[in-house]
Amino acid sequence: MRNPRWWCVFIAGVLVLTVVSCKTTETRPASVAPPRQAAAPTLTPPTPPPPKIQQRPEPMVDPVEAVIATAEKEYQAGLANYNAGHLDAAKDSFDRAFDLLLRSGLDVRGNDRLQQEFDKLIEGINNLEMVALKAGDGFTAQIAEPAPIDEANEVTFPVDPNIRAKAEAELKQTRSDLPLVLNDEVTRYISYFSSSRGHGTLERALTRSGRYRDMIESVLRQEGVPQDLIYLAQAESGFHPLALSRAGARGMWQFMASRASSYGLQRNWWVDERQDPEKATRAAAKHLKDLYHQFGDWYLAMAAYNSGPGTVQAAVQRTGYADFWELYRRGVLPRETRNYVPIILAATIMAKNPAQYGLENLQPDQPLRTDKVEINYPVDLRLVAECIDTSVARLQELNPSLLRMTTPKDGAFELLLPPGTGAKYQQAIAAIPREMRVFWRYHKVAQGETLADVARQYHTTQSAIAQVNELKDGELTAENKLIIPITPGKRSAGLEAVTYAKRPTLYNARKGDTVLSVADDFGVPAEKIRKWNRLRGNQLRTGRTLRIYRPLTGREPGARSAAGKSRKSKPSSSLRASKGARIVHHKVQAGETLFSIASRYNTSVAALRRDNRVSRLKTGDVLVIRAP
Repeated sequence: MRNPRWWCVFIAGVLVLTVVSCKTTETRPASVAPPRQAAAPTLTPPTPPPPKIQQRPEPMVDPVEAVIATAEKEYQAGLANYNAGHLDAAKDSFDRAFDLLLRSGLDVRGNDRLQQEFDKLIEGINNLEMVALKAGDGFTAQIAEPAPIDEANEVTFPVDPNIRAKAEAELKQTRSDLPLVLNDEVTRYISYFSSSRGHGTLERALTRSGRYRDMIESVLRQEGVPQDLIYLAQAESGFHPLALSRAGARGMWQFMASRASSYGLQRNWWVDERQDPEKATRAAAKHLKDLYHQFGDWYLAMAAYNSGPGTVQAAVQRTGYADFWELYRRGVLPRETRNYVPIILAATIMAKNPAQYGLENLQPDQPLRTDKVEINYPVDLRLVAECIDTSVARLQELNPSLLRMTTPKDGAFELLLPPGTGAKYQQAIAAIPREMRVFWRYHKVAQGETLADVARQYHTTQSAIAQVNELKDGELTAENKLIIPITPGKRSAGLEAVTYAKRPTLYNARKGDTVLSVADDFGVPAEKIRKWNRLRGNQLRTGRTLRIYRPLTGREPGARSAAGKSRKSKPSSSLRASKGARIVHHKVQAGETLFSIASRYNTSVAALRRDNRVSRLKTGDVLVIRAP
């Protein structure tokens, strides 16, 4: 039996421990502060949100300004390459500058800033071409013809009473669909065109008119304007598509750049349609008709054609007279515009009365007849000439709108060929790969010519020519044509790089020489001349001795001996013949160029021009050659 006293003690101990344990685990209550007196609550204003950061709106990009800036950058790159002599690179940069404007999706004609940039590019590049820098596959060889209107504007002739009396008698019998007036102003220009100074100008114009008269009369008739407006072209340009005035007007109808664009005449790196006879004639007819509708008078329309409709409109509003002769007397028109209408009337009266003015025996040129071939690839005019056995000069005459030796790189072009040669061209060009039609050439084999001769002439190799033409034995037959594969500066299948002589030719630079002109004379790249002589840029100091390594073909017999030939100087800009040179007479064959002839006789293009005073060749011409 358990002891009840022990059990009570045990129970009491457990209870004590339990109480202690409960007290140690119980959280003590916090002391309670006495209640505060009631007070009005304090209102704390809400924290304001952080201020919004005003983000600047993205600047609006002016698409016109962006296109102009990009085009200008390409143009400046072209100028830099041009001045450094990198003509191919310059051509590419200029081409890209035009493309940026024309393919921007913006209306170039409708935006003054874009039009100004476009005109700047056109005129800037054309100005580069007015200097003698040129490249065979790029820059134009066109020679502008001074516009006759410039000279006529400068002359002053007295009124000859006898000439006026005769003209008045003739005028009564003269029929014209334009009003013809004879007064002192018109008589002065009849006197000028009757003089020894002006008569030749009139004769040449009337002779040349035969080439285009049929076309011009047809276009004027289609556009519904007077036929005798043809004499405006006679006075302006003498019917010369390459006529260029001092003010920059171009072509047979002397369009300024801005006016040409507004009537759809294209101007770019490749073509200037102001120089296309038919397209420019149609644009001129439309423009004259618009001016007549504006002023209601053909004399005022002609005056506005010369100085712009705004000038004539301002003169009419200033005086209140819509009459050309009244504006003339009041002196409110520019001097050239006051002369313009009398010049045209004088030319019209004289052309319609040839016997009266000693013009009855003139034989107008035959109308131009052509075959038209639509092409959509670029082709070198020299290759075209070789395809159809004609001259480059003839092709340039038929295609005066072409500014370069090649047709446009992009888009279609209507190539005009001599009559009866269209099919012949299509057949011959089919043998040349499309991508090589600005490089490869055709060569007609001359009597006694060897494969080595041909390879040397074109700075290529015998093996390349033999491979393309599938020549097995290397024998050539006179009059046969060879395809000449040329890829300047590149290697292609079967074509080796041009090699150069081991010993240099020493040449002393003369006044007016440039790196490009010397390179052209020697037939070597300008970059080579710079490398050989540690030159930069295009300028040469007169008297500087240049080391020039003539191009060889490497494998041809005699290359070693040719490399050893050296001379102290050669004909260049001053064009002195070498001592001991032998005189050779060469009859120009169809398709030959100054460069091909110069290469054949180991002379220079400049020397040929100097000794023969020619810039373009005609088949059958006989050249004097001072062969070393």
